[in-house]
Amino acid sequence: MFKRILVPFDGSKGGEKALHKAVELAELCGAEINVLTVYRHHGMLEASFSMVRASDPGRMDDAMRDHAREVAEFAKEQAKKGGASPVRAFVKSGQPARTIVRFANEHECDLIVLGARGMGSVEGYLLGSVSHKVTGLAPMPVLVV
Repeated sequence: MFKRILVPFDGSKGGEKALHKAVELAELCGAEINVLTVYRHHGMLEASFSMVRASDPGRMDDAMRDHAREVAEFAKEQAKKGGASPVRAFVKSGQPARTIVRFANEHECDLIVLGARGMGSVEGYLLGSVSHKVTGLAPMPVLVV
């Protein structure tokens, strides 16, 4: 039924539930799992709102990218431990919902499985949740766990 399942993963409990459900589905369908961790570019505007200002804002992005890689690799290993194969992990920068949908289209994913609640942010309260946005933007089925 599904050949390629995308699991956006942020390290949250909701993300873990979605990952476990994706592993179950992948086993039933013989599907590949693609884990995607999205981090936001930390520009000068965001830095101005923080309590501690970095002397080199570029390093902030490096730290965020490195952390995102750790999160994606953790999810990849968890999926493999759960019995999924093949599993690939990716890290992208950008606005989460649009980046998730763009990635799914580019990699020909035929299902997105994501948590109903992620790590959350002020943006989430003001603009709506990532899962809500993904369900509205994605042309393929989206399973919200």
